[in-house]
Amino acid sequence: MKIVKPLVAAVLSGLVLAACASTPTVYRAQSGAPNDVGYSEYRLEAGRYRVTFQGGPGAKEAQIADYALLRAAELALRDGYDWFRIADRSTSASGYDRGPRMSVGGGSASFGRHTSVGLGLGTSFNLGPGPSFAQSIEVVFGKGPTPRDRDAYDAREIVKTIGYGRGRV
Repeated sequence: MKIVKPLVAAVLSGLVLAACASTPTVYRAQSGAPNDVGYSEYRLEAGRYRVTFQGGPGAKEAQIADYALLRAAELALRDGYDWFRIADRSTSASGYDRGPRMSVGGGSASFGRHTSVGLGLGTSFNLGPGPSFAQSIEVVFGKGPTPRDRDAYDAREIVKTIGYGRGRV
């Protein structure tokens, strides 16, 4: 009995630490590893890119969308454009678990004249930080005044507001 309490405490501590161990979502380029946090871009043609931002587990979907916009704005300014329009966008989630579950099971067996009945109760909890979101946007760049369109963005304003004035160009 003396060993059971420390063993249970050690297992619970390990579970809590495993639940907290996640990749933080920071604004940076992906290093190339699968499911690595960060942005990546692919040039489709002159003035047109596909930008993807992969967030870490538990990062808010809005944060991931903002970081994809920020990278698109940086690319537009780097290439000499003033604004960009989102031509297509998609968001995906991985590692999603719907939370606690409970299950009940039963069974019976017969061995000659002896019969046995069993009942089981099981439960599971998602101790993880949540799903990982990724947003991919296809953007088209332009010069001059920003069009009055809900999917058109002024690149300098995006860098200023989402990039917190970091001037990352």
